[in-house]
Amino acid sequence: MSAADVSGSIVEHFSNLQDHRRDRTRIYKLSNILAIAICAIICHADSWEEVEAYGQAKEAWLRTFLDLEYGIPSHDTFNRVFAHLNAK
Repeated sequence: MSAADVSGSIVEHFSNLQDHRRDRTRIYKLSNILAIAICAIICHADSWEEVEAYGQAKEAWLRTFLDLEYGIPSHDTFNRVFAHLNAK
């Protein structure tokens, strides 16, 4: 696959991923959680605490392309969401 074959944003790429969280507990968009985590991991975050810290440090930049109505999710939220994702 060449670079020309890859298009869209992180959010678009994962838009069809099924969100197994309950509607009443779904405060943060799954696409936002994934985008923050991917960016943080690219920047060498090694724990959910570091992912949260990255999100807080880069919140202004992340807001340029993410709808962060409720701010940055906590490390516990990242942990819970990723624990329930189907790796396939």
